[in-house]
Amino acid sequence: MRHFVGDRGPARSQHVHCADEPRIDVTFGRRAKLTTWRLAQVRTTVEFPSEGALLRGFLYLPVTPDPHPCVVMAHGTSATISMAIDCYAEAFAAAGFAVLLYDHRNFGVSDGEPRQQINPWVQARGYRDAISYLLTRPDISHDLIAIWGFSYSGMQTLLLGAIDNRVRAVIAQCPVCGSQKPRTEPSDTLFNNILATFDRGDVSSTAETTTGPLPVVSFDQMGAPSLLKGIQAFRWFIEYGGRHGSNWHNSVTRIIPPTPVPFSPYLAAPFVRSDLLMMVGKADEMIHCNAEVARATFDLVPGTKEYIEIDGGHLGAMYHPGEHFERAAQVQIDFLRRRLRIHSSKNSI
Repeated sequence: MRHFVGDRGPARSQHVHCADEPRIDVTFGRRAKLTTWRLAQVRTTVEFPSEGALLRGFLYLPVTPDPHPCVVMAHGTSATISMAIDCYAEAFAAAGFAVLLYDHRNFGVSDGEPRQQINPWVQARGYRDAISYLLTRPDISHDLIAIWGFSYSGMQTLLLGAIDNRVRAVIAQCPVCGSQKPRTEPSDTLFNNILATFDRGDVSSTAETTTGPLPVVSFDQMGAPSLLKGIQAFRWFIEYGGRHGSNWHNSVTRIIPPTPVPFSPYLAAPFVRSDLLMMVGKADEMIHCNAEVARATFDLVPGTKEYIEIDGGHLGAMYHPGEHFERAAQVQIDFLRRRLRIHSSKNSI
């Protein structure tokens, strides 16, 4: 590991998990999972409005005096809240952070039509609305909110770090920064267009800017081509998405709206105001996770930032249990403690 440092409507439920006490956890129709917790915490199901739909997920609260610093989390391309991301949420909660983990609009337990449609602007607005929901809660520290994203949602968190001043810190794990840099360099004019598009722009699709529906992954790219090509993606999605109760479907439609400016973390990077942890997978097999573009994006970010290379390619740290997961989660917890002012405790994860 190299480390570079710069300056459909579920019923509500509640679960209390205590240190070293195994409990059976059944929520949202998930398969029962036996877990052991190192720090007492409460998990409830929550929902909040975004772009005309209700987004749903879990809110983890430590059983310690509130208000709590909070991490907002959503998954990458088509994946849902039960597909390893919940293991990160549990690790963060065990370290003393509140966590809001939710499914993107049109996916998993969240509402929204058309189902299985990805729109980066709409998903980024979901993060915005998740933060707005947290600001209605007295048990959350309103000035200590971080956002977390992986792959496609990692791209979204980088943009949010520039345009939403309520975000204290950003964790972007293997973010999509592009297969190559944009043809134009960042500028105030382009960033103002990003702000306007995010706030009130038309982000609807056209036939020419729509890909799919098609499989998310496939083992036969000749006979059934998919959105994600690598065999590593096929293995991971079938492993986690194929589990009972995952609410994942091997189908997706991706739209890239014809907006005045592209959804580009590179173009937003010089305007990022949040503290940043960018984790890049060594030999990342995803074409749109070009390490050179990711590093160029990181280099444009002003202020406090950390750049970390992790083993395992794109998905290695999304296998739990596993060495890559444990290393990534601990680095992220340490970053959150520094940026959200949580003191260290023993046996974080």
